[in-house]
Amino acid sequence: MFDELIEKEKQNIIGALCDLIEIPSISTETNLPQEPFGKNCADALNYLLELGETFGFRTKNIDNYCGYIEFGEGEELVGIVGHLDVVPALEEDGWTTPPFSPNIRDGKIFGRGSIDDKGPVVAALYAMKVIKDTIKVSKRIRLILGLNEEKDWKCINYYKKNEEWPSIGFSPDANFPAIYAEKGIMSIELKNDFSIKNYDILDISCNNNALNVVPKYCSITLESHNNVVKSLKETDNIKITSLNQNKIKIESFGISSHAAHPELGKNAIKLLVEFLLNNFEFNSTYLSELYNSGLFEIYSPQFLSNKKIEDESGILTSNVAVLEYVNEKLIIKTNLRVPVNTSLDSIKEKYNFFKKKFDTLEINSFGIQEPLYVSKDSYLVKTLVEIYNKKTNSNKEAIAIGGGTYARAFKNFISYGMTMPGDLDMCHQVDEFVEIDKLILSSKIYAEAIYELSK
Repeated sequence: MFDELIEKEKQNIIGALCDLIEIPSISTETNLPQEPFGKNCADALNYLLELGETFGFRTKNIDNYCGYIEFGEGEELVGIVGHLDVVPALEEDGWTTPPFSPNIRDGKIFGRGSIDDKGPVVAALYAMKVIKDTIKVSKRIRLILGLNEEKDWKCINYYKKNEEWPSIGFSPDANFPAIYAEKGIMSIELKNDFSIKNYDILDISCNNNALNVVPKYCSITLESHNNVVKSLKETDNIKITSLNQNKIKIESFGISSHAAHPELGKNAIKLLVEFLLNNFEFNSTYLSELYNSGLFEIYSPQFLSNKKIEDESGILTSNVAVLEYVNEKLIIKTNLRVPVNTSLDSIKEKYNFFKKKFDTLEINSFGIQEPLYVSKDSYLVKTLVEIYNKKTNSNKEAIAIGGGTYARAFKNFISYGMTMPGDLDMCHQVDEFVEIDKLILSSKIYAEAIYELSK
């Protein structure tokens, strides 16, 4: 019904997405009430709200924590929930073009946020526009825009405290044909005394790696107690730099990926730990115990269970995302994606396995998100899958994922697109891109979905 109208908006969709990509909206928490997540996030929100106003939508900036764009009448509220913040990106990470300078080539738009989540948000906005310009709906349709999704979800929590909750809807922030289940998510921090024999640890850095990203870089800087640095051999992933006669810097280089798919990356922290274990002596067995117990395994680490922890939503995955050294304590932060039928508390309890071995060990859990599960037979899942299959002439079924989207923020919500079945997942990747044809196709799918839900 809306395909021709979406096609007419094609260049406008491309232009709006490119404008958004140019805003480096990496969420940075501040003490400024007018910019709680930094100026760039506020700019991205205001850009889209102003665009929505030009289309004749009602808009609201909710204290620069979040905002919404709305049209329609009626008591019931249908929601589309997306985010405008992005994960960090540096040109030196290997981008072929600057990550915040959108580049169009080979039928694709390259730039940070193109697929996660600015592209999907723009596709949904223009889907709303063509509906508004065509028919009158009997419900209100609201596009909710968050600015802290990649970190702590403070934006959506602020929305839930201050605004009306939608009764049904979707988040355009994962995969088609539809996501009926999302694993539970939580992070675990281990903190314990740590030292290396004959060396002082001056610094450990992972370049502020995010918890939901497999780290591509990690380094340790050491100073010898006796002015003698042992001879070390570099490897394909390890670089050794002599800073002076008694200081060295050891750097490890891996491959980044989304923490929901740790198998697609190569963890630089694990590479560094393995190098240290093979080349240095320690004043305790702490690090070797962690390693030998499987802490750095990506699938269902062995200390958690004597068998794999998995169900229809997939296997438990683990990403050691952060390594730090503060006040002579080694800090390790791990991000877990837990199958929907497994209690997060039960997994958290398993980490006490290490506490029994080390009296000084501190264990903290944070960033807890309970799993999402909506029956495949529900109206919402069946309707959205049917629309996708009709638009793509396919016969796909709803799937489960390890990622966490805003869909779990509300009841009767699922994640819906925008990555197509069989496509490479470019979320959080170097040279992130969206195919223009699929961006436009997604907007057509969203238009049909919003129309159906608004009936």
